[in-house]
This record gives sequence, structure tokens and C-alpha cells, in this order.
Amino acid sequence: MTIRTLPAAALALLLGAAPALAQDKILNVSYDIARELFEALNPEFQAHWKDKTGRDVTIDQSHAGSSKQARAILEGLPADVVTFNQETDVDVLAQNGLVAGDWREALPNGASPYYSLPAFLVRKGNPKGIEDWSDLARDDVQAVFPNPKTSGNARYTYLAAYAYALTQDGGTPEKAQEFVGKIFANVPVFDTGGRAATQTFAERGIGDVLITFEAETKGIAQQYADQGLQAVTPPTSLFAAFPVALVTENAERNGSTEVSTEYLAWLYSPQAQETLAQNHFRTTDPAVTAKYAAEFPEVKLLTVDEVFGGWDKVTAEHLAEGGILDTVFINQ
Repeated sequence: MTIRTLPAAALALLLGAAPALAQDKILNVSYDIARELFEALNPEFQAHWKDKTGRDVTIDQSHAGSSKQARAILEGLPADVVTFNQETDVDVLAQNGLVAGDWREALPNGASPYYSLPAFLVRKGNPKGIEDWSDLARDDVQAVFPNPKTSGNARYTYLAAYAYALTQDGGTPEKAQEFVGKIFANVPVFDTGGRAATQTFAERGIGDVLITFEAETKGIAQQYADQGLQAVTPPTSLFAAFPVALVTENAERNGSTEVSTEYLAWLYSPQAQETLAQNHFRTTDPAVTAKYAAEFPEVKLLTVDEVFGGWDKVTAEHLAEGGILDTVFINQ
């Protein structure tokens, strides 16, 4: 059994039992549906590190819902770095002293080397004609996405749908809650993470549309090419940062600060950005972005800051216990 197949609790016990020695070894704790991405990136970084230092590096991965991963780290999962899909989950680690409070300033673009947006994956031929967020609230459409309480991926879906409703004529918070409630009522099952939601849609054949990051819609369509699944990017969506951070306390204890810091910085390199673009993520390197521009549809991207007033307000008003998200669940 390799480390990446172990659950978070077992990883914490296994890795926590080892002596703290300086080593070229990283545990990258990431979100649920990032497996294939880092399977492509990690060998490239290993070659880069070998060329630079003459040393080998081992990179272990742990994947689950982003919020679940943050809790696992707080409970002892010895992550050296995090590569999440939700800024608030990095903030939780910072608030508990595991990540530097100014982690957003440690790397360019708010410590997000790439980005995406919530988009749709539909059945062959798009029989329900699903093109925009309004279609997800129709009575004849079953939408599949994970639980926003446990998945950063789904949290963006929730916020994107809410933002869409606010930007419509006469959009108010009350109408936005009602709109999102209709979408939630159309979800047959709330899985805990994006991987399970993909299996529900693509392997179990449940639902008319899977809502996930644009990068994932294209990757899943390729993975299940025999089904003829089609990626649909809506005209308006929400900018989704993919924040990365050094888990300072763990890296110092593990003796991995040097290689972990290089690993995160390398994600901004032209080589890594090429691989990110090839895996359908929107990149921050201008030359790479221009090279792959034709593969990414134009979309109006809203931001959490402009629509919701920032992540602190989202956490307090929407995600906290008893907040708007809980109200939507109760009233759906």
C-alpha cells in the first residue's frame, strides 16, 4: 500500500511515528479531485529538483475534500505543503499557527499559481439544453455536486450560483437564497467530495449535469470518452483561486522547508504552467496563457471580493454554523 492510498488518520499515525530528520521528502495535502494533476506535475518537479541539487525527492499525496483535509492537518496530518481549492481552508491553518498569517503574500497572485471556475459537464448531446445557471433550477434537471459543507469545490458552486442570482435583474439576497435552494433541491445526493460526485454522475449514471471546476469537466470528459460527456462553460461564473502554502510548523519539524518552498515556487515556472494548461487549468504565466487561449472560452468572471465583500464575510455570513448556507439546506 502506498502512502497516497491511506486515509488521513492513518497517514498521521504512520508519518507521525517517523523520526524528524532532514530529508528531501514532501507530503502534499490537496483537494479531492487533484490526483491526476499532481500525478503529472510531481515527476517534473522531481526531475527539476534532481537537476538543481543532485538529490532525489519523494512526494507523497493525500487527497480528500479541502475542508476535510484542513481539519485532518489540525488533528495531526503532517502536511509539508497544502495545495487547496479554497482560501478559507488555508486561513483556518493560519489561524491555528500552522501556516504564516501573511501566506497570500508569500507567492505571486495571492499564492494562487493557477485558477479555474465552476462549470458544467452534461450528457452526450446535452439533451436538457443546459447552458447557464438558470437551467440548474429547472424542475426537470438533476444537478450533481458535493456537499458545500465538506468540499471547497462545491462551496464555489454554491457561491457562483448565489452570485449569478444576485447579478440578475431585481436580484436580492432573498431571491438568491430561493434560487440556490431550488438547485439544492434538484441534487439527488450530496457526496462529501468531488471524486465521489464524479463517480455518482459518470459511473452510476445519476443526474443530468455535474457541476465542478472547468478544468475537471474537461478532464472527466476525456476520462469517460466513451460516454460522450460534454463540457459547458457558462457565460458568467466565479473566479476560483487554487491557493498553495507552506505548512511552516510541519515543514520545519520534518526538515523539508527547503524542498517544500521550492516545490511551491516551481508551480509558477513555465514548465509547470504548461502542464497546468494541458490539464485544463487557467494559468498565470502570460506566455502560457496566450499559447492556450483558444482552449478556454471567454467568460465573465465575478469575484468573491466584489460580490460578497471578501472571504471573511463569506465565512461569517454564509459558511458559519447557522449561516445562509445552513438556511438554504433547511429551506430547500
